[in-house]
Amino acid sequence: MVDWRIRFGILSTVWGFSFLLIKVGTEAYAPFQVTFGRLFFGTAVLAVAMAVRRERLPRGIRTWAHLAVAAFLLNALPFSLFAYSELTIPSTLAGICNATSPLWGMALSLVALSEDRPTRRRVAGLGIGFLGVLTVLGAWQGFSGLDFGGTAMALLASLSYPIGWIYVRRTLAGSSNSNLSLTGAQLLLATVQLAVVTPLFTTLPTSFPVVPLLAVIALGALGTGFALLLQYGLVKEVGPTTAQMVTYFIPVIATAAGVVVLNEQLGWNTPVGALIVLAGAALTQSRPKKPALKAAVAKAPEASEPRLPGAEATDVNVPSRAAQP
Repeated sequence: MVDWRIRFGILSTVWGFSFLLIKVGTEAYAPFQVTFGRLFFGTAVLAVAMAVRRERLPRGIRTWAHLAVAAFLLNALPFSLFAYSELTIPSTLAGICNATSPLWGMALSLVALSEDRPTRRRVAGLGIGFLGVLTVLGAWQGFSGLDFGGTAMALLASLSYPIGWIYVRRTLAGSSNSNLSLTGAQLLLATVQLAVVTPLFTTLPTSFPVVPLLAVIALGALGTGFALLLQYGLVKEVGPTTAQMVTYFIPVIATAAGVVVLNEQLGWNTPVGALIVLAGAALTQSRPKKPALKAAVAKAPEASEPRLPGAEATDVNVPSRAAQP
């Protein structure tokens, strides 16, 4: 087994480069086509993994109905929005917008999840994070030189993820199916959704340039299928809290890839704002320390059910909250 730190680095790199792959793919193919290809090849990878592990797809109409909503919110919608956004904004900006997902998630959880109580630190993190967004966008310059539509789509894509997380947490947290089974079915449904939508808004390409085609294949096979397998392996080994830290490395790698490989221009406010966003996002994910267990509780271990190390009730079969690009 490869050390988890190496797999963490690979996952960060793969997801960081996803924005570059989206940009390259949209140079030859329509955004919906890029998204469909991404989902198709990602689903193929998970199908192979399920066959090897002899996993079955979930059963039950209610489960599939909830997965269809999750597929739209966590895959079909954000993937398509990011692809459309990169028609008019650089991949570096799209990657930084993706890092705002924890900020949106914290704001939404205060409203939708009664057990997520606000603290001064988390509220401060929310304010700092959105100050970072304004810095990235150059608010003091009146957002000059910025494509509003593309930026708005990238931010909406990052907002879609926490909405999907909350929905999954409320509807599928108690499922007896494995993460691989649920995710495989979810990607399959998202692929079907794009298979229906894509022909309605695009025409079949007259040619298939090799480099953009390889970018789409890599985006799906590596950036979606393989990356999800890596993510769930990390969640299982080191827990969701550590695994979701990958969110903070994605914009750094996306920015480096865009500047070095695609020669995208980078103003001082972009990296500075990104650091402020990441700092705010980190604060929003902080939790108060739990008080030490009482001695009286420790004396009666037989009163509690056995539990795997690091397991929490809300972690059962719920994907890590790292924002997949």
